[in-house]
Amino acid sequence: MAYTAADVKALREKTGAGMMDCKKALAETDGDIEAAVDALRAKGLAAAAKKSSRTAAEGLVGVAVEGTKGVAVEVNSETDFVAKNDQFQDFVRKTTEVALSAAADDVDALKDMAYPDGGTVGEKLTNNVATIGENQQVRRMKTVAVSQGVIVPYMHNAVATNLGKIGVLVALESAAPADVLEPLAKQIAMHIAAAFPQALDADSLDPEVIERERKIAAEKAAESGKPAEVQEKMVDGAVKKFAKENALLSQVFVMDNKTPVAEVVAKAAKDAGTEIVLKDYVRFQLGEGIEKEESDFAAEVAAAVAG
Repeated sequence: MAYTAADVKALREKTGAGMMDCKKALAETDGDIEAAVDALRAKGLAAAAKKSSRTAAEGLVGVAVEGTKGVAVEVNSETDFVAKNDQFQDFVRKTTEVALSAAADDVDALKDMAYPDGGTVGEKLTNNVATIGENQQVRRMKTVAVSQGVIVPYMHNAVATNLGKIGVLVALESAAPADVLEPLAKQIAMHIAAAFPQALDADSLDPEVIERERKIAAEKAAESGKPAEVQEKMVDGAVKKFAKENALLSQVFVMDNKTPVAEVVAKAAKDAGTEIVLKDYVRFQLGEGIEKEESDFAAEVAAAVAG
């Protein structure tokens, strides 16, 4: 058997499919969970690929803004206990502030930058690992900036100011006043936190992701038994629908559930009498894309006693 009971459990959580269907999919894909997810989706047996909502890495996301520049940084820890630690929170906050002056989104370069309390960010991180007694990593960072306008931060599930589980930054390029731009950016940021766009627009979506969706759609279309030309239209339609639902500008605004985000921005620009461009955004969700190993605590204790 190329898979374990834990793999079956993980696949069920990712897809919502039944246990036997999960076992069959894993057997067909030699235990490859991602391939099994695709197989279940192609058969219409997966309720949804829940992606980041099922990841399990701990730590904090920090956001910081200075003028027309903002940055988000994710720092991971092994347990949620560390994320509640004042020393860890202080490190994430100060490291995020240091990242504001970074020349590029380069974590290794960030670690070499001067830390406010002395030494470098990397040296402070090493010291934290030694004193807190748990592995920690500066995982990623992303900067957004505009020449004029606003960068607005939003933190969902905040544990402290600008620290939490989902950090969002919205960059609006415009000559409109801040009291017009900031409320708009805040609402868009809340939308981003809830709707999880994968790119600003359809053209910016990862080509590999689009190709994966095309293959899944092609498998579904093939099962329909319809003529090839009809299947081709079905596939194109499915890919177009995926792009529309996952690109920020074409997503339906969560505040009214009917207007595309691009139209919300256009209306705000018309009302303000000047152009407003949603230039960029950041959405960092803690642990997104990281699979955390699950341990059987009772079994570990039994093994320790036996050993």
